[in-house]
Amino acid sequence: MAAALLLFLAGDMATIVKKTAEKRSAKFNPIAPERVLNILKILERTYPDVRCALHHESAWQLLVATILSAQCTDVRVNIVTPALFKKYPTQASMAKIEPKALEPMVVSTGFFRNKAKSIVGAARKVMDEFGGQVPESMDELLTLPGVARKTANVVLGSWFGQGVGIVVDTHVHRISRRLELTTSDDPKNIEQDLMKVIPQPKWIDYSHQIIHHGRSLCMARSPKCVECPLETLCHAADKTWSTVPQHKGAKK
Repeated sequence: MAAALLLFLAGDMATIVKKTAEKRSAKFNPIAPERVLNILKILERTYPDVRCALHHESAWQLLVATILSAQCTDVRVNIVTPALFKKYPTQASMAKIEPKALEPMVVSTGFFRNKAKSIVGAARKVMDEFGGQVPESMDELLTLPGVARKTANVVLGSWFGQGVGIVVDTHVHRISRRLELTTSDDPKNIEQDLMKVIPQPKWIDYSHQIIHHGRSLCMARSPKCVECPLETLCHAADKTWSTVPQHKGAKK
């Protein structure tokens, strides 16, 4: 009799726990303004003075470095660019050469032929159509060879201080999905989703902070969840340690 009662109570308790979890899950809104604000506050507190990791001294150098960073780490780009910029410091100097002259200097960044062609093409267009100045608008930047929204957002945000979009690199892509700020797997759609929930004044900082977060704690493999200041707000399915329920759909 006692054993049967214990089984009944155990089953009843399991049902209550399950229903409570389902109720909490049903109420959870990943893009609720209060949750997003908390995420932004923690990022600001953890990474208060972060800047673009690509080394540069001009808008042109940042443009070149960002083109080189496609499918390549910022660390590798920063190894390559000092010699590159010493030999060809300006858009004017790069506009005078052929892509083949650039290829040996950027070969270690990968896709070096396409990148060399894009850089020289961009230099020539800047000189011929923009008076030698890197354009300061999204529409004009997108006309340059090798420049898509990510590169344009980097230049506009990090050099010109214009938050007209959000940089979506591999870290922003992965972590924004883990935090359930987007469910998309397409960079263009991810950017649009983020722009809807993150206040525009934070667009530049959000990208820089998430990129640093991805390098220091929220790595693609074996994220350091036990050390993460966002842990209680993150329900990612691939967390290595968690104090909150994990959501199957929240993953890189």
